[in-house]
Amino acid sequence: MVKKRTSKLKISSRLLRKKARRLSFAPRKHCRFCGAKQVETVLDYKNVPVLKSFLTERGKILPSRISGVCARHQRALSHVIKKARVMALLPYYAPEF
Repeated sequence: MVKKRTSKLKISSRLLRKKARRLSFAPRKHCRFCGAKQVETVLDYKNVPVLKSFLTERGKILPSRISGVCARHQRALSHVIKKARVMALLPYYAPEF
């Protein structure tokens, strides 16, 4: 008698965590600037405290998947941060963290 061999698909733990994250209730990220009426005044290169909230400890720009900013405002935000770096209002990198 020959046993039939059943093959099971291996599911990685990373995939299982991703699936569990999808099924769990988590509030959706929303763009902070889409609801604001005066985006131009908030997204200004001179508005350093707001811009600092979108930088990492090392001075890198946060990706939109972490900050929750939409693609349009992420492009505008990175442009404004780079302008603030040129004007020496923000550091290019932070050597100490």
